[in-house]
Amino acid sequence: MFPYPNMPYGLPPSYCYPLTEFFMYLLFIITLFNAWKKGIGHVSYLLGGVGFGLLLEYVNVMSSAGYKYGQFMLMLGHAPDNIPVCIGTSWGIIIYTSRLISDNKGLPLWAAAAFDSLLALSIDLSMDVVAYRLHMWHWSWEDRQLPQMALTGDWFGIPYGNFFGWLCVVFFYSLFARTLEIIHFTKAGAIRVWKAIIPLLSILISQLILWLTLFPVSTWLKVHFNIVSKEKLIFLLVLFPIMTIAGFTKKREVTPTVLPFITWLVPVWFHLYFFAWLFIGGFSRENKLMTFLCVTNLFIVLVIHWWIHIRKPNLGR
Repeated sequence: MFPYPNMPYGLPPSYCYPLTEFFMYLLFIITLFNAWKKGIGHVSYLLGGVGFGLLLEYVNVMSSAGYKYGQFMLMLGHAPDNIPVCIGTSWGIIIYTSRLISDNKGLPLWAAAAFDSLLALSIDLSMDVVAYRLHMWHWSWEDRQLPQMALTGDWFGIPYGNFFGWLCVVFFYSLFARTLEIIHFTKAGAIRVWKAIIPLLSILISQLILWLTLFPVSTWLKVHFNIVSKEKLIFLLVLFPIMTIAGFTKKREVTPTVLPFITWLVPVWFHLYFFAWLFIGGFSRENKLMTFLCVTNLFIVLVIHWWIHIRKPNLGR
């Protein structure tokens, strides 16, 4: 049963949701093992990302933000206003592995947060168009009085505000966590406690700033300048690459290291898994432009990760 009646596609094969959920949890376990080896600060950052993702999704669904989730095995809340736990773990592993990459590059604080956001968005661009058509989550175009736009509105049925939200969530969490980490303590016990609570404080601050960004500020921009989600998304898609490029020109010297394999395993799985379903589900035949852009996004991502991972650091310098 679909939460909204305006989708032409039927339910995916019965193995689709369990398979997706299994791999998401497997990736989380592998990522958690990596964080555990690195220490409490990394574990806290990963779990904070999971908690932040679950909180955001739960609040949005409960507040009738215009979308609902399909029913997976592990759900938080009561149907139909419940969310898959694997969505929270996905938030966590995407945020965590993006930061491993930006930390490895020695980027300044603002540039690192912007780079994290862009890496996360590249995954969402591959995932949302397909997952939406697999009924993993639904946006209600009927609530917008545009049921005919279910597959064509904004980004092929995905509201622009979704991508704007992704950029803001990752940017704020990454930015404030890094900022709080600047505070140092001398006693070992205090250091461990501080590292453990930094993600919680980051979530609280990020949630406040996110609320201001998505509601009072957005309302003011719309009323006074008629600026809506599309224009805000374009602004960030211009600003964040500029910040990232500027950061690479001013990056600090770091000891070259080989990135852990999860930094390529996580994006590779998300991109290739949902790219495969683009064709398995028959969605590639729906819109030639959509399919072309999905292929283009995959190609761009492969180039970016080739540059990040395949190019070996000059360890002799």
